[in-house]
Amino acid sequence: MIEVTRLNDTKILINPDLIEFVEETPDTVITFTTGRKIIVKESRQEIKNLVKLYRKDIFT
Repeated sequence: MIEVTRLNDTKILINPDLIEFVEETPDTVITFTTGRKIIVKESRQEIKNLVKLYRKDIFT
């Protein structure tokens, strides 16, 4: 799980395996394979880095 921050400053944990894509429009919108979307404060690049760290941690 990775931790992200919603626009109202609440922290939530999401499963990065369910992320379909991440857009900046200009807010960062994460779309999941389920069709659900959330808007977060982190940038697209920050989300990418969090997912990479998560996968590195899982597979090492």
